Amino acid sequence: MTDWQSYVDDDLSGDLLTAAVIIDATDGATLAHSNGYGLKAGEGAAIIGKFETPVKAHVEGVAVNGVTYKVVEADERSIYGKNGDTGVALARTSTAIVIGYYNGQQPELARMLVDKVASYLV
Repeated sequence: MTDWQSYVDDDLSGDLLTAAVIIDATDGATLAHSNGYGLKAGEGAAIIGKFETPVKAHVEGVAVNGVTYKVVEADERSIYGKNGDTGVALARTSTAIVIGYYNGQQPELARMLVDKVASYLV
């Protein structure tokens, strides 16, 4: 059994990300999350749909924790969204989707961290 919470607490928390969530890649259920940060009802399933049809992500944006982000890049592996000075980076593996939230930090570094953790999980 994977200790998903340790990935959030040890690998995704810190200066680059304000918060993180890991969800199941098949049903969108939350596996781990930062304190006070999570997904709203239905967001997990909707995120899975964005990975299955990335063009939808560009058109509709991606909602995380009740905030809709304009998608600036999306494919079957990664989705990056922005809303003012905040943003999200999402990376999909066969078992989980890693979601990192940043606020004012350098987006490319936040994206790299989320992608690095997802690549490790692969």
